[in-house]
Amino acid sequence: METMLASLVPASGTAAAAAAAGGLVAAAALVAGGGRLVGQKDRLNAPPAVPGLPIIGNLHQLKERKPHQTFARWAQVYGPIYTIRTGASSVAVLNSTEVAKEAMVAKFSSISTRKLSNALSVLTCDKKIVATSDYGDFHKMVKRYVMVSMLGASSQKQFRGIRDMVIDNMLSTFHTLVTDDPKAALNFREVFKNELFRLSLIQALGEDMSSVYVEEFGKSISKEEIYQTTVVDLMMCALAVDWRDFFPYLRWIPNRNFETKVSTTEARRTAVIRALINQQKKRIARGEARVSYLDFLVAQNTLTDEQVTTLVWEAVIEAADTTLVTTEWAMYELCKNQEKQERLFEEIQEVCGDETVTEDDLPRLPYLNAVFHETLRRHPPVSLVPPRFVHENTTLAGYDIPAGTELIINLYGCNMNKNDWDEPEEWKPERFLDGRFEQADMFKTMAFGAGRRACAGATQATNIACTAIARFVQDFAWRLKEGDEDKDDTIQLTTNRLYPLHVYLTPRGRK
Repeated sequence: METMLASLVPASGTAAAAAAAGGLVAAAALVAGGGRLVGQKDRLNAPPAVPGLPIIGNLHQLKERKPHQTFARWAQVYGPIYTIRTGASSVAVLNSTEVAKEAMVAKFSSISTRKLSNALSVLTCDKKIVATSDYGDFHKMVKRYVMVSMLGASSQKQFRGIRDMVIDNMLSTFHTLVTDDPKAALNFREVFKNELFRLSLIQALGEDMSSVYVEEFGKSISKEEIYQTTVVDLMMCALAVDWRDFFPYLRWIPNRNFETKVSTTEARRTAVIRALINQQKKRIARGEARVSYLDFLVAQNTLTDEQVTTLVWEAVIEAADTTLVTTEWAMYELCKNQEKQERLFEEIQEVCGDETVTEDDLPRLPYLNAVFHETLRRHPPVSLVPPRFVHENTTLAGYDIPAGTELIINLYGCNMNKNDWDEPEEWKPERFLDGRFEQADMFKTMAFGAGRRACAGATQATNIACTAIARFVQDFAWRLKEGDEDKDDTIQLTTNRLYPLHVYLTPRGRK
């Protein structure tokens, strides 16, 4: 889910934004103090400011779809904290682990509000999910609900068998594909995606549903169409640019293409999720209770139908996205680094022998743990932490940060910071075995956030990814399809691999 939440996407909309604002001379007074060059310090103890232009600020410097890389380059010049202007907004960008933790933990009381793009405001029904809601009574209530019913330690035990089943299914599919055509390169993503979506549906709704009748569509849609409508389309729509995000005083100007795209995507998502929920409510009405998020929410009887619909969708997309991203990158790196793959296999042999790796074995596999966290560091599931809003004056790294400032934590910049990491561009799991970190610390790289807004699904993501990686290496020797060694491009500003991972598998002959 966190992949879809990165909402600073100043690419194709930049030119439109500048053009729309260019003829409005009066608006200049609203940006950068009446038209002086952005970057000039207005306060004695302000962070360094990246020089920009009147009205548009630094938007013209963020034309590519990789703003996290631009932010990291600027950090080499301006330091770990600096400010930029994105149109009318002042944004503090953090590029070091120390400053980021200060913001997320020590200064949480001043920086706990979410700042959403227009697209995300619509897609989340104005912050009606755990990940985007402002910290307050609603957030605390729904986060408690998701932890108690699905993601907390005790509820995770109830879904243990389901997690084991989906990983077994993945291995079974791999074995079948290899047997059918030993020389063919397998599409890893397709196999992993299908089983992970099965898990998300069972957890969220109580059933793996192969199809559903959607009244608004006038037909039944397949499981693949459910996935496309509730996961893929939503993730891509979250990247849609509305230039009015950067110039809110021009909100009165229509942006029809954007509005149509977002409203249509949201309506289709809502129709499908509502159809899935209604089908399960019939089961619940018959007294057929199951362990699921929906069953729990219905029993609470404290939420509106819209809130239940949006929260169930959040549970579906969260389980179906970031764990796939991390595991796919981990297997890519293990394929590229054969000696590290063999080291992991040897550790598994030493600890488990011929016994199948289970979640119970994870604490006894330090190199596996290191592989997982190094993948999170080098390929964080989301490069930019969803923007926050400073709602009261505070300080960060000794600088004054006024209320009204937006805050972006650049995880990519933090994890590529040479002051914090040796050879950060290299994928080296060994860095997590030098005693610097506790093995049980899930927040080494802040990929799961930190503090009171830490990712609710951190435990589940760790269990699934680590167990899957171990099982995959235990059963097969992995190598990349020829020519894919340097295919590490990502989709726009996300860290999703642009090219699905294709691999050759050789069974290890384990009994």
